[in-house]
Amino acid sequence: MKLKISTIQMLILVICFLLPCLLHAQPGFGDDTDDVPIDGGLSLLVAAGVGYGAKKIREKRKK
Repeated sequence: MKLKISTIQMLILVICFLLPCLLHAQPGFGDDTDDVPIDGGLSLLVAAGVGYGAKKIREKRKK
């Protein structure tokens, strides 16, 4: 049980470090469009989803 929790925590830590490397913005389109980056709102939604999923997994294991 202790090994599984530390493995999950290590996996989440590695994802948090590698995810910014994978999420580079695309090159510009041209002069007629405005480039808009995806801001912190999406990352908050992803973090909330991960937290909710972890909660559901813990609840499932207790049953």
